[in-house]
Amino acid sequence: MIHQNVKDKLDSVGCGFCLAKWSQVTMHLGTGMTHSCHHPSPHKIPLKELERNPTALHNTRFKKRKRKEMLEGKKPSECDFCWNVEDNSDSFSDRVFKSSEPWAWKDYEKIKNSSWKEDMNPRYVEVSFSNTCNLKCSYCGPQYSSKWVEEIEKHGGYPTSQKFNNIDNIRARDEMPYKQTEHNPYVEAFWKWWPELYKDLHTFRITGGEPLLSKDTFRVLEYIQENWEQNPNLSLAINTNLAVPDKLIDKLLKIAEDLTSNNKVRELIIFTSVEATGSQAEYSRFGLKYDKFWVNIERILKDLPKVTINIMAAFNALSVFTYGDLIDTVYEFKKKYHNDERYWMEALQLDTSYLRWPSHLSIKILEPHQKELILDAAKKAMYYGMKDTPMNTHGFSDIQIQKIKRTYDYAISDGMFDVEKHRKDFASFITEYDKRRGTNFVETFPELKDLYVKYKK
Repeated sequence: MIHQNVKDKLDSVGCGFCLAKWSQVTMHLGTGMTHSCHHPSPHKIPLKELERNPTALHNTRFKKRKRKEMLEGKKPSECDFCWNVEDNSDSFSDRVFKSSEPWAWKDYEKIKNSSWKEDMNPRYVEVSFSNTCNLKCSYCGPQYSSKWVEEIEKHGGYPTSQKFNNIDNIRARDEMPYKQTEHNPYVEAFWKWWPELYKDLHTFRITGGEPLLSKDTFRVLEYIQENWEQNPNLSLAINTNLAVPDKLIDKLLKIAEDLTSNNKVRELIIFTSVEATGSQAEYSRFGLKYDKFWVNIERILKDLPKVTINIMAAFNALSVFTYGDLIDTVYEFKKKYHNDERYWMEALQLDTSYLRWPSHLSIKILEPHQKELILDAAKKAMYYGMKDTPMNTHGFSDIQIQKIKRTYDYAISDGMFDVEKHRKDFASFITEYDKRRGTNFVETFPELKDLYVKYKK
């Protein structure tokens, strides 16, 4: 009923009206790209606009033209994800869900009555300062990992049909990242805007690259420590792979303890990633030390009872065989660090999202009996949820279970997916991956040996 009311009020302005276009932004400062909502592709921020107006990190002329379309009752083509949902089902699209969020809905009247030409301070901000990273995850790329840049500059793109991570393609799209040692005008503009932006924020999230390897991350955190009275209700989130040197983990935890113990933020969430266990996790997230990852998880849960950890799992073809084991591990940590103070939020969350790109690592390339393992993982999470107390304080929530089930539904769904083509790309990618990194796929993933050998030939 709530979401229907939100939709009705949005539609009273226009059938394409969405508050996220004003209230939300993700800024990739390393590449100079921006977008509001994760569905539209990022677009380049013109430096000329930025020189005159630092808020052009969000308020680009391109984005303002899309706002104009929305206020005039049109549907911007870049938002076709939501139009496909609304035109082909009775479900609510993310246009409704995002607009109903507290960081958006409170400004409904202000945005509805605004001019499309106005600059707007967003309430929900995600920022990546650079692509500096110490890992080379199999599904990542140069825009988000400096380690990937080093590899591709040395060896070139991968021999797949799409020339995976070919730097020429990235340059053609004007997405080559600044080096952290270079002057970056986008980061400079952020710091001009930050004191004003901070006061209006509902949610602020630092992404990467690996944020703990960026001096700007700690500069932001220290600013919040010193100026928290300007915004004590901030929801703060930090991404980290938890694979950096101990001194950086120590530095983060010290600041986090101050922010949470002294109520300088409303909440603090640490986002991290893993989507398999043991050697299979280390193969996929190249550079990760799996056991050390869990040591750092435990440090946070033990020393910072007011901090929540969210594990973002990019479920892919290399996840399926040990995801059930990952669920076991997460559940044991949930039980161990259940705290009555956390009745309103879990200490440790598992957020499962299926990987769609690169297609050669999609779960759609798997055999049918291998896809069934995803459903088994969902059943296991459901079993742990049923064992839990009525308040579901340390099991798996229905949302977490449904996201795993949704992954299975995606794996078996029909659609425009050329299985033979992407399996061939998979074999080409793995062969080159092992050659460049000194890994051994068949030893690490014996379950996929037959598929790999068949398509390698």
